[in-house]
Amino acid sequence: QVQLVESGGGLVRAGGSLRLSCVASGSIPSINTMGWYRQAPGKQREMVAYMLPSGHTNYKESVNGRFTITRDNAKDTVYLQMNSLKREDTAVYYCNIGPISAFFSTNFPSWGQGTQVTVSS
Repeated sequence: QVQLVESGGGLVRAGGSLRLSCVASGSIPSINTMGWYRQAPGKQREMVAYMLPSGHTNYKESVNGRFTITRDNAKDTVYLQMNSLKREDTAVYYCNIGPISAFFSTNFPSWGQGTQVTVSS
């Protein structure tokens, strides 16, 4: 079982920035993709960004150019730098780790508690 702890969320004005962190522990796959999802009230959880073991990244179109995903493999940690935040970025943000197939299906054995990001006008 993998444990995930997200942090770094908060209340920010539109146009502002936040940096999210997620630390993974437990039974971490040796070769893995790490990424971020978000879930806004009344909406389904959606993929925001992920990074393959190779370093290749993929972003949801609406955040491309504003968000940057990075990872520190030595610390089993993934980050999400969010710039030029918009009200529509308001959501609970979750991270996860696993094979790339899990990111396509959003099928993971467990999730962390998430971190709330609220963007005000």
